[in-house]
Amino acid sequence: MAASSSSDTFNLLWLQAASCGGCTMSALAADDTELLRSLERFGIRMLWHPSLSEESGTEALSILEDCASGRVRLDCLCVEGSVLLGPQGSGRFQMLSGSGKPMMEWISRLAAQASTVVAVGSCAAFGGVPAAGHNPTDARGLQYSGWDLGGALGKTFRSGSGLPVVNIAGCAPHPGWMVETLAALALGNISAEHLDALGRPRTYADHLAHHGCGRNEFYEFKASAARPSDRGCLMENLGCRATQAPGDCNIRRWNGYGSCTDGGYACINCTSPCFETPSGPFQETAKVAGIPVGLPVDMPKAWFVALAALSKSATPQRVRTNAHADHVIVPPARKPFKSP
Repeated sequence: MAASSSSDTFNLLWLQAASCGGCTMSALAADDTELLRSLERFGIRMLWHPSLSEESGTEALSILEDCASGRVRLDCLCVEGSVLLGPQGSGRFQMLSGSGKPMMEWISRLAAQASTVVAVGSCAAFGGVPAAGHNPTDARGLQYSGWDLGGALGKTFRSGSGLPVVNIAGCAPHPGWMVETLAALALGNISAEHLDALGRPRTYADHLAHHGCGRNEFYEFKASAARPSDRGCLMENLGCRATQAPGDCNIRRWNGYGSCTDGGYACINCTSPCFETPSGPFQETAKVAGIPVGLPVDMPKAWFVALAALSKSATPQRVRTNAHADHVIVPPARKPFKSP
């Protein structure tokens, strides 16, 4: 879309840095319409998106330059993907085509003009997958490098509205998290108190992926799956971190229906920093003396051990049997109804 500075619109510019494009793919599944129409409901105008806009080449660069110079009002800068600072702080591992300048420089210039800055996805928020291992490209988030403040924009960065970077973390984030956060920003309904300690919107970060999980009965009895196709809880053996992962993934289902754990894939805590470098293989639970290393949040180890032993001793045979099957083998008992 062509640039506009109309006072009755909320102008949004979207850049893709070191990104796989998965966050955009997720955003395209927003609501029952599509992304741009979903945003238009709240007066949000997409000035430019590298995958969705018609403008390219010099036309696209003109839009970016108008925003960076202040000729066009920039209400929100969205960045998808890590910012590459290498080599040696030059940012030249990622150049914006046709501009002769590193993406890092464009992000810095645009962020200085933006009323709000949004990191779309965990790569833009914390560094994510490009920052894994020894991080040869010096990939960072906008305001965080892993758990530490001090990303590409610096630890003290504040946008024109006074907010730090708003981190819509996730790999990829739920489309609802993106649309509702951008809508709240457009309506002026987000302040610092609406963000958690890592800058994530509390509308989803105040929940855990464990909440609403369809495997919760198996979790309660510690009836654990041994294979991804099993119906049992994925925590004890298959690496599930849903009891530690911020997100309402199992309350607000993906595409209205599914979630990672519904599909037999363990939660990898993708809304948190450093999820890309877990303590063990993604689909295997790291343990010490048979006890999972990653315990549920707010759960002392002694309590977990005691409750797990008690739960396993009380597991109904129905639950125990179904936990190791890919479909219901033993249905719940049918008791006759007795009127009072």
